Amino acid sequence: MFQHNRLNNEVTFFQKIKSLDYILLTSVILLSVISVFVMYSTDGGEILFHTKNHFVKLVVFFPLMIFIAFFNIKFWHNFSYIIYFIIILLLIWVYFFGIKSSGSQRWMDVYFFVLQPSELMKIAIIMCLAKYYHRLKIEYVNSFTSITIVLSIIIIPIIFVISQPDLGTSILIALSGLIILWLGGVKIKYFIFSFISFLISLPFIISFLKPYQKLRILTFFDPDRDPLGAGYQIIQSKIAIGSGGLDGKGFLKGTQSYLEFLPEKHTDFIFTLFSEEFGFIGSVGLLILYSIIIFRIIRIGSISRSNFARLFCFGYAFAIFIYIVVNLSMVLGLLPIVGSPLPIMSYGGSSMLATMIGFGIVLSAKINHKQIIA
Repeated sequence: MFQHNRLNNEVTFFQKIKSLDYILLTSVILLSVISVFVMYSTDGGEILFHTKNHFVKLVVFFPLMIFIAFFNIKFWHNFSYIIYFIIILLLIWVYFFGIKSSGSQRWMDVYFFVLQPSELMKIAIIMCLAKYYHRLKIEYVNSFTSITIVLSIIIIPIIFVISQPDLGTSILIALSGLIILWLGGVKIKYFIFSFISFLISLPFIISFLKPYQKLRILTFFDPDRDPLGAGYQIIQSKIAIGSGGLDGKGFLKGTQSYLEFLPEKHTDFIFTLFSEEFGFIGSVGLLILYSIIIFRIIRIGSISRSNFARLFCFGYAFAIFIYIVVNLSMVLGLLPIVGSPLPIMSYGGSSMLATMIGFGIVLSAKINHKQIIA
């Protein structure tokens, strides 16, 4: 557990402007610009639906990120539980009244925006657990009551997300929650016990999966079993990434994507298109940019005096890392296809909204890094 301090400083508006992490902001802006050009490429070199929507969402959500940053970190601490329960209510609403598409019921219409609450839960789960561990004394961290509470906080939203069905997002929510448990001081033996329990219950869990989800798992072990069906995406993804070579085929010159061999190129497989056009060098450059963002978030957490801010920053940095690893492993055939977007790069309003909210809270922690939350 992190130690509490007693110092509490107020920050003026101009001090807030000065205290923003401009390396993090510049990295996010650069990543956003890259994502617009890549989205332009997915639309065949024309400003069509995906490019327009992606750009508009960036223009709206980036100022929202700054707006969130100007709130005192204590505000986000105080409302963490409320935000968590609001997202739970939204998940319940989606379960009964959500919009159905392609066999899934994950979205709700808020008139000007189609929202996927499960994406927001990725942030809410980190906030909720960070607040829970903020004041918890170290001697109670590994108590039965504490473990039961935090597992309930994680499991409840996962039940609703799996029922949508959305296996990928439920896994990411679970991993985000488990990260905070580890940072909060839960002993390793509980993680080992949980992992063994998971392996034992795996056949039971698989029995509840949809047929297409089971097929994805089988295809992961043998993509060639159905090269024109379930294995098509991963085979074409590997071909596209491999054909990019060292320096890529060039912007707007990716054959796999332009000849429509690559499905879902604007969402989960956006890295595949990028890698084909910019090659190994471009891919490494993109990963370096993500590494800078993750490093800056960790650094902000390390200088924050409040336990809540540190837990959130460290947890969010690990979460971003996991999102990237899962997406890249998926497109490289190292993991089954579970539907995991690449932060900011992938098309998707709810995913981008959640990512920008997370960055906003991190920047709030930076501005108020001397703030103490009792």
